[in-house]
Amino acid sequence: MKFFETSKQYSFKKSTYITLRWIGIVGQLIAVNFVYLVLNFKFDFILSNLIITLGIISNFYLIYIYKKTQLSDKSAFVFLFIDIIQLSVLIYLTGGIVNPFIIFLLIPSVFSSSNLSFKTNTLLVSFTVVSILFLTFYSKDLPAPLSDHFHVSPYYYFSIPVALVIALVFLNYFAMTFGSQSRLRKDALSKMEEVMAKEHELLSLGGQAAAAAHSLGTPLSTIKIITQDLMKQLENNKEFDKDLKLLNSQVERCNEILKRLSLNPVEEDDFIDKDITLREYLSEIIVSFKEISNKNFIFNFDQDSNPKKISKSIEIVYGLRNFIGNANKFSKEKIFINLKSDSEMTEITIEDDGDGYPRDILPKIGEPYLKASNPYDKSKTGLGLGLFIGKTLLEKNFASLNFRNSKTRNGAEVIINWQNTDLFNI
Repeated sequence: MKFFETSKQYSFKKSTYITLRWIGIVGQLIAVNFVYLVLNFKFDFILSNLIITLGIISNFYLIYIYKKTQLSDKSAFVFLFIDIIQLSVLIYLTGGIVNPFIIFLLIPSVFSSSNLSFKTNTLLVSFTVVSILFLTFYSKDLPAPLSDHFHVSPYYYFSIPVALVIALVFLNYFAMTFGSQSRLRKDALSKMEEVMAKEHELLSLGGQAAAAAHSLGTPLSTIKIITQDLMKQLENNKEFDKDLKLLNSQVERCNEILKRLSLNPVEEDDFIDKDITLREYLSEIIVSFKEISNKNFIFNFDQDSNPKKISKSIEIVYGLRNFIGNANKFSKEKIFINLKSDSEMTEITIEDDGDGYPRDILPKIGEPYLKASNPYDKSKTGLGLGLFIGKTLLEKNFASLNFRNSKTRNGAEVIINWQNTDLFNI
């Protein structure tokens, strides 16, 4: 699956949505309690606060149980639908369509119009219209004594839902239109910047390769001449002959590599350049780290793990390399990688024997620009961008991630899960 295709999936930031919900919940609490306790209006006070409490519970669910940093299109629809129902019930108890706070019923669907898919937004608009129509014909009276003096013509009464529905459609149409145009411009700008960056990278790489070939040409030639002289002098010495031939061949290889790079710096990366199983994915990544690390990588997997192959995915490669690289960076001696797979689920666990995640950033992992308040090793601290990018890329490819400190080794632990129906369709 291409990154730009998976990046077009609709979502929005969970923390922003939670903040907006807290603003709405606090506003509801203030309005309900002020009207009942200060203005002495009479309505179902206990049930109204109970409905608001349900909104608080759902927000705590988002904070402590829903682990992803981005709300997917489907998840966002569920929570926005809950918002519409919660607000509709609250307005039902306090006057229905003539309650001036009915205008807030438009907010969830308008909020979704510029962030979520057309299908999701259409469903939310439809539910909002149904709620408005229901509240037009069915609701409790306005809180007493206001209801004793509030009488309007049927023309005015029925004009309220008509105006609300027109405003709802109007606002959603323009939000979707401008949101779509904004996304198109952003995509075009991103692709333009990508092309420009690639061209700049190629020019820079080509220049560096040419300079390296020119600079290394003389010392490599000197090494080659000395090697050939030694081969002549030690021609009958079998102990050194093999090593000298190897040295000579490696000098030739260096010359060929530098020549090829200077002529064509655009060379495809052949790392995992075929369809392989996830076990082979991890094996290739582990081997690449063993070449540059003196740590001990321990890879455990089920012998009968799922033999199905998956297509090469740069996002999955980068995400897995990122987390294995982090384990290598922060471990003391060992990195433990476990793969479990059955007919339904695939799970990868990456652990290290280091000091684990700092307690103050553990609940926020996945957000960019994180920094522990008291880092134990300043040379190893970062801004959390690697975790953010790796987590985002894997979640875009349908993975579910859980971060914690290992209960058995005290180091950091990352658990990555896929539904097989999602993993093998990438």
